[in-house]
Amino acid sequence: MKYIIVLGDGMADEPIEELDGRTPLAYARTPEMDELAGKSQIGLACTIPDGMKPGSDTANLAVLGYNPRKYYTGRSPLEALSIGVDMKADDIALRTNLITLSEEEEAYEDKVILDHSSDEISTEDAAVLLDAVRKELENDIYKFYVGISYRHLLIWAGGNVAELTPPHDVLGQKAGNYLPADEKLREMQKKSYEILSGHPINLERKAKGLRPANSCWFWGAGTRPALSSFEEKYHKKGAMISAVDLLKGIAVGTGMTNIHVEGANGGLHTNYEGKAQAAVDALLKGGFDFVYVHVEAPDEMGHQGSVERKIQAIEHVDQRVLRPIREAMDASGEPYRILVLPDHPTPIRLRTHTSDPVPYLLYDSTRELRRIGAYNEKEARESGRLVEQGYELILELFQD
Repeated sequence: MKYIIVLGDGMADEPIEELDGRTPLAYARTPEMDELAGKSQIGLACTIPDGMKPGSDTANLAVLGYNPRKYYTGRSPLEALSIGVDMKADDIALRTNLITLSEEEEAYEDKVILDHSSDEISTEDAAVLLDAVRKELENDIYKFYVGISYRHLLIWAGGNVAELTPPHDVLGQKAGNYLPADEKLREMQKKSYEILSGHPINLERKAKGLRPANSCWFWGAGTRPALSSFEEKYHKKGAMISAVDLLKGIAVGTGMTNIHVEGANGGLHTNYEGKAQAAVDALLKGGFDFVYVHVEAPDEMGHQGSVERKIQAIEHVDQRVLRPIREAMDASGEPYRILVLPDHPTPIRLRTHTSDPVPYLLYDSTRELRRIGAYNEKEARESGRLVEQGYELILELFQD
């Protein structure tokens, strides 16, 4: 038996008036998901434990079968694993977004947070900008590391786990209400604006109609993680396919293999087909028992507040990831199970994450069910099936 998780990050949502009261998932053309739903177990899963903040970090740990209450030590330490940073016991990792702030003649505190991703800046441009920041701000205590696109890393030697706000939670609001309490971190964010606002890369971006990446923003602080081996835990040789450092870091921490896909970038225009082919090759040629195919695009479009692009991202997951995987697995004759779900909702209305349960479908090629319905939040809720501890859902996937 081969096992597959296809995860559309942030794919779940709320009913939207302009979609005739449907969610983007219900409105999107998803013939593969809907066909599978008619042959599958569907239901809801609680991926965010009560009292924990809804994020891709806690939620993806849960989907992979790791209780966030036990294993979660912060988001950035997981990203540090992906980047290859060997954290010391007293190191604190902080996610460093390159964000867009308004550029009026106002104090830094009065600048408005316009975009948490700087128009999904390329890694190449971001690396140049982060290098400019590094030259002026880095020292023995603070070290910067390049990640992917707008997502980067700061290691704070001997620091503390400060309470910091994710920029995607406060889009459209003034920066001053959410600056770090730590004076040095606050000064570094302000200084980064001075360094970046007039940088040639940003002047060039603005000339092209793109938003400038004109400030660093620190969040997601945490300590060195200690995850157990996925293979020892579940007796499955696993591979991760994702463009996002967070997921790659979880894979490193759990001993899974990260499979790089050329052109996979975590945005709407990513290499969907490449991810699907990499999953098939890992299962049918690479000797892997399990693959986790993570697609970031629905979440990013939710943060952008774009109904149209979120629908498009969901349709890409259906047609350009799920369909080719199904076709290849069916053609191979190998028995397989596939679990399709989001990690958390990212409602268009809020442009950030919520803790609501997420819809899932679980298909077994050897035991096709027969039911009427489609795959969406409403159908999952009406099934009456609820996995209250989301980290136990993977046991349904792996059950004998």
